[in-house]
Amino acid sequence: MTILVTSGGKMTRSFVATAAVLAACVAIPAWGQTAPADLAGMEIGALRGELQQRYDAALARATDPAVISADDTRYVWANEAKVQCGIALGFLKSSTRDETSIANCAMAARLMDRQPAPVRAPLPPQTAVPNEICQQRLPGIVFFEFDSAELPADARQTVEFVARNAAPCGWSGLDVVGHADRAGSDGYNVALSQRRAEAVSALMESMGVPGSAISTSARGESVPRVPTEDGVRNPQNRRVEISVK
Repeated sequence: MTILVTSGGKMTRSFVATAAVLAACVAIPAWGQTAPADLAGMEIGALRGELQQRYDAALARATDPAVISADDTRYVWANEAKVQCGIALGFLKSSTRDETSIANCAMAARLMDRQPAPVRAPLPPQTAVPNEICQQRLPGIVFFEFDSAELPADARQTVEFVARNAAPCGWSGLDVVGHADRAGSDGYNVALSQRRAEAVSALMESMGVPGSAISTSARGESVPRVPTEDGVRNPQNRRVEISVK
């Protein structure tokens, strides 16, 4: 099974149901610390229903033979969604909102439904690549619209450059790091940055870059390309950077 690896986050809940799978050297994604906007202000009863729905969906996927046998990450995330949503529901029994498990439940439930990118023939390798290209440590940057994780039109050209030169240049490891500008809360911007990084990572895989060579993470607004005051929108800061390890 091919599993994308992320870094930069702190694990705050143990893997219970997925320990056997994750024991095979699967790293932990950048877990959220704040519930997503659609769950953040929800009344306890409605929130319980939303979390139960995610738990039930995760249980169904974790026992679906098609998901279990598929060569992708849906089975792992279904088990993790089941664990995290179960933790969140347990807290709600005492009317306690545990923001960490709610955020992790939402993230895992979203990832368990992510279909793997269609497999395409890898780009033909170049016989010779100029040294100035191979010496780049930051071969690609993709800029995003405000409050969006949708890939822009020019993303394909940027990612194609990285994918075409990865093998000839010996780039065996690539860091895909999402960023956001300073409009919005820290927690929201980290989650938005993660979605941006995952979108670029999926496009890279579809162009032949092995998933095992890609590491995704999210920095939110903590590392701006252009320093600004809090709350300021800046297109240079809404980006995903692809760097060589």
